[in-house]
Amino acid sequence: MSAAALARFAGRARRATGLAGRVDILVTGNQEIRQLNRRFRGQDKPTDVLSFPLQPVVTGNQRALAGDIVISGQVAAENARRFGHSLSRELKLLLLHGMLHLAGYDHESDSGEMARKEARLRRELRLPDSLIARSGRNGVDGVDAGDAPAMFHQQEKTRASRPRPHGRRHGRHA
Repeated sequence: MSAAALARFAGRARRATGLAGRVDILVTGNQEIRQLNRRFRGQDKPTDVLSFPLQPVVTGNQRALAGDIVISGQVAAENARRFGHSLSRELKLLLLHGMLHLAGYDHESDSGEMARKEARLRRELRLPDSLIARSGRNGVDGVDAGDAPAMFHQQEKTRASRPRPHGRRHGRHA
């Protein structure tokens, strides 16, 4: 899946979740996501997707940056094979899940609210089973092998500088 196609879907998912502001997305390998998972969640293993919501920063009538999403391309490829769909669909599913976290949902503590919302949006966006429903747990294990990151931004406005993720940090994990 091209960065442009993923960015287009990210825009659709952002709007579907009601998330205001720009979302920066990094698709990387297991080595980098493992480091982030260890640093921000205390989990020394790769995971499929991490979300880094930011505290609201309002510019005019919109939040400038809603947060960051980091996806392991390696775990996504393994999940796609395991669940019998394309890598493109898996990346979209991970993006939707990450967007819901950025919008404030937390499947670890919300009594199924995020799962219901994800299932509804998944049907609307024509995606396979949700991560929550298919795993029966909070993520999927990956294999640790480095890969060069591929970065792109889903933007509504240009930005002058990139703030570091701060505030509540949450990521899906194995």
